[in-house]
Amino acid sequence: MKKPGNYLSRRELLKRAAQLGLTGAFIPKRDLSPLAGKSRGIIAAENKKAGTTDWQLTYIKSENYRSEIMEGYCSQTSVRSGESIDIFLSASTPSDVTVDLFRMGYYGGKGGCHITKLGPFQVTPQTTPPVGEDRLRECNWERTTSLTIPKNWVSGIYLGKLSCKEHRYESYIIFVVCDDRKADIMFQTSDTTWQAYNKWPDSYSLYDSDPPHRSVNATSWVSYDRPYAKYPQVFDQPLSQGSGEFLLWEFPLCYWLEQQGYDVTYTSNIDTHANPLGLARVKCFLSVGHDEYWSLEMYENVQSAVQKGLSVGFLCGNSVYSVIPLNQVNSKGQPHRLLRRDGFFGGVDAEKIAWESYMGTEPWVRHGPSERLLVGARTMIPFNGSGNWIVTNAKHWIFEGTRMKDGDFIPGLVGWEHHGDPAKIPGLEVIASGKVMLADGLESPYTSTIYPGPKGNWVFNASTIFWSLGLSQPPGSMPPYVHLGRPHGVDERVQKITSNFLKKCGVKTN
Repeated sequence: MKKPGNYLSRRELLKRAAQLGLTGAFIPKRDLSPLAGKSRGIIAAENKKAGTTDWQLTYIKSENYRSEIMEGYCSQTSVRSGESIDIFLSASTPSDVTVDLFRMGYYGGKGGCHITKLGPFQVTPQTTPPVGEDRLRECNWERTTSLTIPKNWVSGIYLGKLSCKEHRYESYIIFVVCDDRKADIMFQTSDTTWQAYNKWPDSYSLYDSDPPHRSVNATSWVSYDRPYAKYPQVFDQPLSQGSGEFLLWEFPLCYWLEQQGYDVTYTSNIDTHANPLGLARVKCFLSVGHDEYWSLEMYENVQSAVQKGLSVGFLCGNSVYSVIPLNQVNSKGQPHRLLRRDGFFGGVDAEKIAWESYMGTEPWVRHGPSERLLVGARTMIPFNGSGNWIVTNAKHWIFEGTRMKDGDFIPGLVGWEHHGDPAKIPGLEVIASGKVMLADGLESPYTSTIYPGPKGNWVFNASTIFWSLGLSQPPGSMPPYVHLGRPHGVDERVQKITSNFLKKCGVKTN
């Protein structure tokens, strides 16, 4: 691994990729998908297929967050039709493991569609990697199988459910299938944040460190080349084993968009970083759930796209907070597989310094511009709270058809992290504001904002990680109870506000 701070330029990345035959793995191609140019009804047609709830895990065995009895990971976060993805599996004892692949969506309320079955494969124990430099745990497992994505697979989030006959326990692998067609909406997975919080094999996330470093530091590195452990923060959600944070905060939006027949295409944080031209093929880009970790390139690419007319919905909280590098190469020479925390968007101000006991006085590598200039507001400190989402500008067009008045609220919708302190952007309006209550009795303000772009486009900041939970409650969904509060689940007002925003962005349902 290169020393922290040594990154590859884009030209060097292309050269390295050509040598390794990996170019398609991380420099997305333009308009080469077999779906390019087809009608907007692809997602609606896809969801007419037979659905199933068999994608859910039924029996989970997790020790220290890890499912060592059977687990796996993929060689890439996202892949396109015609490209191959490698799957790496391990089992604590030799087992015949089957991988059932499901595309996630609405599918008549079932939430998933069975796509194909891989295996069974004879899987044996693979080595847990030793602790490397800067606490890096990077697996170098033997490949179990390789899958070439068929041309007829529709862009989406694909879960691989691992199972075997030797025992009843199950876990997931996860990847994104992308395309290059023109679409109305781009749904970005928050996978860099999934990985930042991934503790696999036990305490090796970006929030774990060794003395003298504090828990938030610029020294710990994490790798995509390892399974996702059970998500450890906020509440215990066993269904998440191997799926990052997708099922917790992102799946309800995916389910609702496809239920409504929106023309949506899917992408990862890595694609936003590596392929700025991809943003030009959609009308609206969605940052979803807990989208905390962004590279400077991601920020610049999305901000540039907004200036060119892209609408953006930050249906999330704590978004664009920590600055990460993504051009670091792994032990195989692949870029975009390692990350750490370089610094913060907006730098380290007095408010952050007040949390010195948590984040320390690290020699930060680099900071980024304030997230407020893109999102419309910023992550508030202290965070980790809950509160009602209170309307303060009911005459705004985003509330049309909701019958909401100033002072009306959606209970428990704000949490557990949120945005506030709005930017002075021309035309920016605060549409909802209030306070969240923290576990220690303190309060923290939040503001939901919207501002116009230069081309008739819009940027909406919902100001809560829980926004998607108000849109739908798919099978397996477990609403959280955290920090003295909880969201109430599906709310027609959240649905109407979201559909009003998308309509204003030129997005229609099929």
